Amino acid sequence: MKTINFVIFFGIVLTVLGVVNWYVCMRGWQVLPRDPAVRVPYLVVFVFLALSYIGGRVLERFTICTASEVLIWIGSFWLGLLLYLFLGALLYDLLRLVNWIAGIVPVPSGHYDRVKQIAAAAVAAASIIAILAGFYNTLHPRINRLAIDIPKSAGGIKTLDIALVTDAHLGTVIKNSHLQKMIDMVNVIRPDVVLLAGDIVDEDLRPVIENNLGELLRTIRSRYGTFAVTGNHEYIGGVEAACRYLSDHGVTMLRDSAVLIGGAVYIVGREDRSIGQFAGRRRLSLEELLKKVDTTRPVILMDHQPFALSRVAGRGVDLQVSGHTHHGQLWPVNYITSRIFEVSRGHRVINGTNFYVSCGFGTWGPPARLGSVPEVVHIQLRFME
Repeated sequence: MKTINFVIFFGIVLTVLGVVNWYVCMRGWQVLPRDPAVRVPYLVVFVFLALSYIGGRVLERFTICTASEVLIWIGSFWLGLLLYLFLGALLYDLLRLVNWIAGIVPVPSGHYDRVKQIAAAAVAAASIIAILAGFYNTLHPRINRLAIDIPKSAGGIKTLDIALVTDAHLGTVIKNSHLQKMIDMVNVIRPDVVLLAGDIVDEDLRPVIENNLGELLRTIRSRYGTFAVTGNHEYIGGVEAACRYLSDHGVTMLRDSAVLIGGAVYIVGREDRSIGQFAGRRRLSLEELLKKVDTTRPVILMDHQPFALSRVAGRGVDLQVSGHTHHGQLWPVNYITSRIFEVSRGHRVINGTNFYVSCGFGTWGPPARLGSVPEVVHIQLRFME
């Protein structure tokens, strides 16, 4: 079952990528002069770009080297460019269809090739500018702050300062310098507790080990410690090895389990919902998990993917923190995530339960963000005395 699910999942991903690459390639091919000296190099370069990310990931499974890193970086940027090249080409074709139907702007046949070349150049330039702007954005994360009143007593604890980080995606693209930036931001908060709500590690653990990122994780400072849950990317890359590595480097993994901190506040961590797809197992239901805690005390729940929030609301959980959505990561995908998820980003109260969905700190695929800023979230809980 596990193997079949892997094959289905990656089959769908590769099919979508293949179709989009083919469409963009063909639209570019039609713009070029009918000269093999131009078209052949174009095709060679396009195929290289289309296969670079997958090739780098496959090579990384066998050996981490300059070639694997270069391929992944090139492929990551290509995935971002591909999105905007696809959208630009699609928009051009739709406008051309409307113009063909309505005859709004007549284009003389002798100038049609020139119009296509200008349109292609404009789409390519806009795509490059968008990805470069998104890359610049990823280099400047910020701390977002939120104060929440919890109508429960936490004994002698009046406030609890939480540093929340989701979707770090540590690996080839997000590694030492970026992780150090994240840790510096967390430590500036001087948190009581640090929560890592899934997708800490990208698909492959090897670059994390190779770059010794675990030792950096040890430098996170907090009163009660660092707690984490699994995300879908831990399962894609090998959840047991990822959790073991994180545990060995000072991160307490909460896998369908709970811990009481300060003798007063429960932190509950759920396995990621992709456990069924990639491991063939069932995660505990919320009801089963909450049997382990006293809900008259403050309860914080970590669940990587923010689905079915109404099933959590009003059940004794005071705050659920999630990630996963990246808020689309690249505009206009945020409109899709806003339709899929009840909360794609930010804070919302539903039936007395607070939910915070972070857009994340790292990136998957393109090292770029448009429409959201990478964040570390400082949440201060204020308890009833």
